[in-house]
Amino acid sequence: MRGLTLTVALLLAGSAGACAPNPIVARDPVPAPEPGLSYVCDSRPFVLNAVVSNCEPVHREPQVVLRSKG
Repeated sequence: MRGLTLTVALLLAGSAGACAPNPIVARDPVPAPEPGLSYVCDSRPFVLNAVVSNCEPVHREPQVVLRSKG
């Protein structure tokens, strides 16, 4: 029984050591849009519960923040 437990422990330790030291991280192949760019999308229903979307990039107007002391 002890030999079986030792064998299982060694196999588990060996399998943990086989993992990559730096895990592979999935990255999105499409980069994020620039901060001044946004998208306007129009979606409509389609056959068999599907949706058709049409997105167009547009430039955002800068936000203005007014501050006053007083």
